Amino acid sequence: MKVVTFGEIMLRLAPEGYLKFLQADKFCATFGGAEANVAVSLANYGVPVDFVTKLPAHDIGQYAVNSLRFFGVNTEKIVRGGPRVGIYYCEKGASQRPSKVVYDRAGSSIATAKKGDFNWAEIFDGADWFHFTGITPALSPEVAEICLEALTEAKKRNIVTSCDLNYRKKLWTREEAGATMAKLCPLIDVCISNEEDAKDVFGIVADNTDITSGKLDYEGYKSVAKQLKERFGFKHVAITLRESISATDNNWAAMLYDGEECYFSKKYAVHIVDRVGGGDSFGAGLIYALINNYDSQKAIEFAVAASCLKHSIEGDFNMVSVPEVEALAKGDGSGRVQR
Repeated sequence: MKVVTFGEIMLRLAPEGYLKFLQADKFCATFGGAEANVAVSLANYGVPVDFVTKLPAHDIGQYAVNSLRFFGVNTEKIVRGGPRVGIYYCEKGASQRPSKVVYDRAGSSIATAKKGDFNWAEIFDGADWFHFTGITPALSPEVAEICLEALTEAKKRNIVTSCDLNYRKKLWTREEAGATMAKLCPLIDVCISNEEDAKDVFGIVADNTDITSGKLDYEGYKSVAKQLKERFGFKHVAITLRESISATDNNWAAMLYDGEECYFSKKYAVHIVDRVGGGDSFGAGLIYALINNYDSQKAIEFAVAASCLKHSIEGDFNMVSVPEVEALAKGDGSGRVQR
């Protein structure tokens, strides 16, 4: 089973440790981005995966390509050209101080891409699954049209499609997101959302839930998942359930609706090293589980365990293996030294 992911990979610049931007005299340079993060996770699980984007044909663009190649992601379908690599600055929060992200991605190569840059018939040759997130169509109206072209070609080829709604208020308004995603979602098989996305993009609200206080009523999410399926015809709806105690400590779980039943994972008390990429690692875990025909309960347990482990890893990429995820999913969460 070969997976294709499509989106933006960015240069991530972060202060050391838990320093604030205003304290930092140096920044650590790595790469990340929602669909690139999914691709790296899947490559680490042994899944053949192509990452598709547009990057400039200079050394920083090549640096981004090399960061993916290192993990075994196929980069041959990446289009070269355009002016720049997008950048994001990441300040890690601690205790009651939240994390901060500052974008410097306007005018990046992928944000200025044109429909003619991507030949989806060639890109999807031999592919079985296509994944993107709601961040990608937010980059520009043209990129939103590119996403629609990709989904249309994928459906012609009976390729399974998945999308993490991933609403980003710094990229577009709720109205823009709702209108655009309403055009794309009927072509999507697997929808991934969280406690905010369904509300922000489609106005679907979980009852008795307050994300600020961290209080979640799991029963309310059954209704959210069913409403999403009824509106767009998704085959699966997955919803991540984060209870934020502080920036450092969260409770983490998820639900999978397969069109008939809702399946809830176990809940993990997570002490966070790096939260960025947590949702992407969940998406990758779910894709891995579904392409390997896991039953619904096993699939959601694998996805949540994968994302739980990501919270303990610096950087965007989830650098864990299938055996490590399976060990946690089966109950080995002691953190004892492996000898």
